[in-house]
Amino acid sequence: MAADTLFRTRFAPSPTGPLHLGHAYSAMLAHDLAVQNKGEFLLRIEDIDQSRARTQWEDWIFRDLKALGIEWPKPVLRQSGRLNAYRNAIQSLWDKRLIYPCTCNRRDILDAASAPQEGAAPIIGPDGVVYPGTCRNYQHDVFLVPPATTLRLDMRKAIAHLATTDFAFIEQGQGTKTTVDFSADKVIDKIGDIVIARTGLGTSYHLSVVLDDAFQKISHVVRGQDLFEATKIHVILQKLFNLPTPVYHHHKLIRDKTGKRLAKRHDAEAIRKYLDNGATAGDIRKQVGLRP
Repeated sequence: MAADTLFRTRFAPSPTGPLHLGHAYSAMLAHDLAVQNKGEFLLRIEDIDQSRARTQWEDWIFRDLKALGIEWPKPVLRQSGRLNAYRNAIQSLWDKRLIYPCTCNRRDILDAASAPQEGAAPIIGPDGVVYPGTCRNYQHDVFLVPPATTLRLDMRKAIAHLATTDFAFIEQGQGTKTTVDFSADKVIDKIGDIVIARTGLGTSYHLSVVLDDAFQKISHVVRGQDLFEATKIHVILQKLFNLPTPVYHHHKLIRDKTGKRLAKRHDAEAIRKYLDNGATAGDIRKQVGLRP
């Protein structure tokens, strides 16, 4: 758990489209847990992708969450205001020679990952196809990080730098608490060299979420089950930056009538449409399986 003893959690949407019922469930659950534990609920705007972020969608986020009865302290943290923190963290990894520039596109990665056993499906990890290491042997002969470049973490070097082969985090559900253990070998083989910074963004989801959770002293991370495997990446990064590991609660996913997980393209499931059609916060709580 974070060093701060206060129960503190957050909801961190991207302003790239309307919030849907899955967002409503995650936000209300996190808010409920904060209230139940006499803690604090924070709202964070994950707007590192400025090519897709829109002020309109941010305004909708505020309006929809308020309509659901959710409150949060001001001001709201925006990732676009944290770029220097991300750059400094990336430079520290570069100085340790733990990251390298990568020029591969998705087709390059897929072709290289499939090459050893032609016809076999490549290994898929929480960051996509496990990177085959095409650019890994880069020679670090410059002090500054190359600008406008995709950067990858050399996972094997990172594990060696940490000098440990066993990792863990606490998963806390409704009335349950378990320790999730995972090994260095599985991280190397099943996750691989993750992207630390994407071209044009200067960071990645994995890097920014780890740094921001620590910066905001988040003690409990409440998010969807689809990010369970990504938590292993975040634990590795927390160790590399000497940051505390929060307690995690990976909740169920809200799905449409066909069983598919909701995404922002599912405009029919947008919270705003339910509210505009007369639904109350209680109605939406009931629909996603939360107590009124």
